[in-house]
Amino acid sequence: MNPFQFSIDELEKKARSIRRKIIRLNAGSPAGGHTGADLSQVEIVTALYFRILNCAPDRTADDNRDIYIQSKGHAAGGYYCCLAEAGYFSPDWLPTYQHNDSHLPGHPVRQKTPGVELNTGALGHGLPVAVGMALAAKRDGSARKVFVLTGDGELAEGSNWEAALVAAHYQLDNLIVINDKNSLQLAGATQDIMKTDPLEDKWKAFGLNVTHCEGNDLSSVVNTLESLKAESSPNVVIANTVKGAGVSFIAGRPEWHHRVPKGDEVERALKELEDV
Repeated sequence: MNPFQFSIDELEKKARSIRRKIIRLNAGSPAGGHTGADLSQVEIVTALYFRILNCAPDRTADDNRDIYIQSKGHAAGGYYCCLAEAGYFSPDWLPTYQHNDSHLPGHPVRQKTPGVELNTGALGHGLPVAVGMALAAKRDGSARKVFVLTGDGELAEGSNWEAALVAAHYQLDNLIVINDKNSLQLAGATQDIMKTDPLEDKWKAFGLNVTHCEGNDLSSVVNTLESLKAESSPNVVIANTVKGAGVSFIAGRPEWHHRVPKGDEVERALKELEDV
């Protein structure tokens, strides 16, 4: 069971706090960052770590804990901010993001960062490993669930679809795939760079159950994840999000894929993210 079990109001406050951390973290990075991707996933990781996941900072070696895999590893900054907020390590580490010898490298590294379950960053790797973990849990008789967050641009990688084939074949109903569908990748729209729609039809063709949610609305995210049913098939949640969500001058802007706030942009963003 998740140790927090926060209400929607409490989750919204956590999400704003995580977003403020993301702005400060990226502003202080010597190697840039992925501000837009960090911000689009905030409600998803907030719901998972403060309501859904059966895991906790003092149970990272528990064989029955749920597993979360950040397959969209370039959004490590947002992931770190959530882990710090949840108590996996001190927030004092956040200003060291991407600095030399930091515990917080530009992509998740299990050997460096408490709470990270898998080294990711080469896109398309998270889901195949998640399938293996879910299959192992089934064979061990474990109640563990495995959650994996992918980007929508990431789904152009063929390894995801090989993994989907295996997941459906072995009826891995303990696997939950969440697509952060912010509709942007690199310098433009996903549909222009490498169209992946219709995503629902593709997942269903591989034998997976598909549900949609509004990925930047915590009520929608929580209600969807808590309503998923284990029906002998893996679950996919297509979370419709906005890249850069939460900050008006970043939201929906492709140039923020690999850009960080500078100068007065930092204070403008933090002002928008104040608690109401």
